[in-house]
Amino acid sequence: MPQPPATDHDRPVHRLVPSPAGRIHLVEQGSGPLVLLVHGFPESWYSWRRQLPALASAGFRAAAIDVRGYGRSSRPGAVEAYRMLDLVADNVAVVEALGERSAVVVGHDWGATVAAHSALLRPDVFRAVGLLSVPYTPPGGPRPSEVFAAMSAPAGPFAGQEFYVSYFQEPGRAEAEIEPDVRGWLAGFYAALSADTMPPPEAPDPHFVAAGGRLRDRFPADGRLPSWLTEEELDVYAGEFERTGLTGALNRYRAMDRDWADLAAHRGAPITQPSLFLGGDRDASTTWLSDAIEAYPATLPGLTASHLLDGCGHWLQQERPEETNRLLTDWLAGLPG
Repeated sequence: MPQPPATDHDRPVHRLVPSPAGRIHLVEQGSGPLVLLVHGFPESWYSWRRQLPALASAGFRAAAIDVRGYGRSSRPGAVEAYRMLDLVADNVAVVEALGERSAVVVGHDWGATVAAHSALLRPDVFRAVGLLSVPYTPPGGPRPSEVFAAMSAPAGPFAGQEFYVSYFQEPGRAEAEIEPDVRGWLAGFYAALSADTMPPPEAPDPHFVAAGGRLRDRFPADGRLPSWLTEEELDVYAGEFERTGLTGALNRYRAMDRDWADLAAHRGAPITQPSLFLGGDRDASTTWLSDAIEAYPATLPGLTASHLLDGCGHWLQQERPEETNRLLTDWLAGLPG
């Protein structure tokens, strides 16, 4: 049954709503046009804790979900249950369960890719899309697993090193590294990609694993948390993953070749709805994918705002919450309808 919106702008409300995954957990705040917030890896609805009250105060109904496999949402067992088509179906189901016919969808990291494909595949539901940190790249091109493997080939640019996505794609391998010390691993991963704690340019790249090594071997050695993350906030993230394990989250990486096949009919397709892009200029997602940003006139013809935040790393809405909130609410306020 559709559920009424929260009426207290100052009080976030937790809900469980039906979806193809089983159930999706979300946290909702505010009333007005619906804005669906989709997190990335390794995060949860909690990544939007600083956006929920800001959007509510600006006159929007904000709903931050736990993506399937995370937090209090259902965790299907099969890898193929984490393909993009299913994640898009979950987003549609959330909009319907909240009694709405349309929404703006905003995502960060993997959530940006899920948001983009939600807009691409269901323009009847998602009237606009905001992308944080990860640019839109249309479906198509070579098979993802082959691209990542080629990066580590003897003649490739990173010979003798393995890209983290390939590392994550092997079932059980990353779990064996992470799950014995979830809190410590998360702290290092967050620090490695944050502007104020990331390794210097001359250090080994934390996106790659040395032969016979672990990803955490390249995390910052001083153990310092990034400025946006308190010990108590880290406890929230760690507590969720200690309870659920990491397999559901990592299965998103393991479904990428399935996406490549599922979305073949949409090869090169643009997203035509109004769109927003926010990135950090110290984030590898924006530097490595600079060609995707340059292609926006063709791939995001409805782009109405694009900003690179100076001195910002990957965790954009947490590293720069006030700036992100301002840019996001300004964009939302200017949308038609």
